[in-house]
Amino acid sequence: MVKYFFKRFFRGCISVIIAIALIMMMVFSWLDDTLIFAEDEQYVKLSNNQKTLYSYQKWEEYDYLDYVPYTDWLNELVASGELTDEERSEVATIGRTAEDDDELTAEYVRRFTEEYEAAGYTVRRLDAVMATPTRIASGGSQSLFAYQNTPLLVRMLNFFAGIFDFDSINYVEEDIGERGLTFTLYDPAYGGEKFSPAILGNGTLHKYLLYFDNRFPYLHQNFLTIRLGTSYSVNKGVDAFETMIQPQGNYVRSTTYYPTGVVEQSADDLHSATYLAGSRDLNLVYQDLFTDDYTNVSLIKDSGSRMSYSFVVSIIASALAYIVGLPLGILMAKKKDTWVDQLGNAYVVVVMAVPGLAYMLMLKAIGNKLGLPTTFSLDNPTWLMYIMPIASSAIGSIAGEMKWMRRYMVDQMNSDYVKFARSEGLSEREIFTKHIFKNAAIPIVHAIPGSITGALSGAIILEQVYLIPGVGGLLVQAIGAYDNAVIVGVALFYGILFIVSAILGDILMAVMDPRISYTSKAR
Repeated sequence: MVKYFFKRFFRGCISVIIAIALIMMMVFSWLDDTLIFAEDEQYVKLSNNQKTLYSYQKWEEYDYLDYVPYTDWLNELVASGELTDEERSEVATIGRTAEDDDELTAEYVRRFTEEYEAAGYTVRRLDAVMATPTRIASGGSQSLFAYQNTPLLVRMLNFFAGIFDFDSINYVEEDIGERGLTFTLYDPAYGGEKFSPAILGNGTLHKYLLYFDNRFPYLHQNFLTIRLGTSYSVNKGVDAFETMIQPQGNYVRSTTYYPTGVVEQSADDLHSATYLAGSRDLNLVYQDLFTDDYTNVSLIKDSGSRMSYSFVVSIIASALAYIVGLPLGILMAKKKDTWVDQLGNAYVVVVMAVPGLAYMLMLKAIGNKLGLPTTFSLDNPTWLMYIMPIASSAIGSIAGEMKWMRRYMVDQMNSDYVKFARSEGLSEREIFTKHIFKNAAIPIVHAIPGSITGALSGAIILEQVYLIPGVGGLLVQAIGAYDNAVIVGVALFYGILFIVSAILGDILMAVMDPRISYTSKAR
């Protein structure tokens, strides 16, 4: 069985990798690279050569290319001892055009060009943009740099190699004292008086590597961080996975025990502290609160994460679909060809024929007429705001469960073993419960994980209609803003969910039917 599931998982992973490769090819190769600046306010403010240089700096930051300014190359020569600081200053400033370079500067420009062109780079020189014959225009200063586009295959390898980031005591490069891990039964974040086991690190990226708090799932770890790609615009500078799991809403102040002994009412989450080199020297407030440079903390908020909102709506909607759809499907099978069956089939046909967006909008209008919330609010959350989105998500799934349950029931009712059971004298109740329903339920049970995942991926439109701050909405935002890293990250998230749901479906089917075995037998 283990071998079967390993193969299943492996094949699923290969399929996801191929899908992600195709998505990366489309968003990183086929789309105009400048589209990633669609919502970059800084980019809009720049002009002339300054805008071009900003573009290349950002493309390097987002792994589109390797960008080497002429001045950085000169700094390397100084570090190697080939140039002194004075000599570097003499050749660092190039002329407004190549003809304006002095003899020594022209020699170093030639060396820079030859060295990087030989390495496969493209060398680009931006002549000064003049406002008048004697004055350089705003942002028009001359510049020289080399760049090399990152091959798609290399980009893919970097992406998959960087998904799992393991923290270690050698993460911090600066001298941080004795490196290591410390286990404590009394978490300092709670004043050291509350029994709360934790593992703290020194030299690691995260201060807390394992800890407990009052947020589900209560036990948290930072040994392993999942990275799906840094956002360009949707949540600028934050990883896509972090955007999906971080809390939303309003800040929550509580009693906070800082390492220096200061106690304040604050929204700082000390458990999220990461290392920020030199932060205490640059910020006097940090000196009063922290004893080291683990000062970069996130803030505690009162609402769930994007992932939690998406999962709550999808799981409840799927559960509702089974609770309502299966009994109705059974009733239709029992009352086959009667008005009950015809009415149920009419509902199935109508729901399947009408686009999902149409009945979402219809139910939203009905909910508005009834006075129910039709949009999500993080400022004033209430359980009532879940009613209409869950109903909209479930209405199509109910029809699907009715259709398939009826079909499986009818198939089983017409089977030879049912006729044989009747001839043996078994009651209709026994035949139904022990044979018909049990066998008909096997494919239904197999589809449970997939239905939840399907509801989750189908929530992309639902979340836009009801303004749900979920993962589906994040994907739509990323597409609209050409935030390619987030698009790829969320696509991978959905791909892994479908793999897991397929495997869970196989496990449930084997549990439901002992006749099913995934163990290969020797012949």
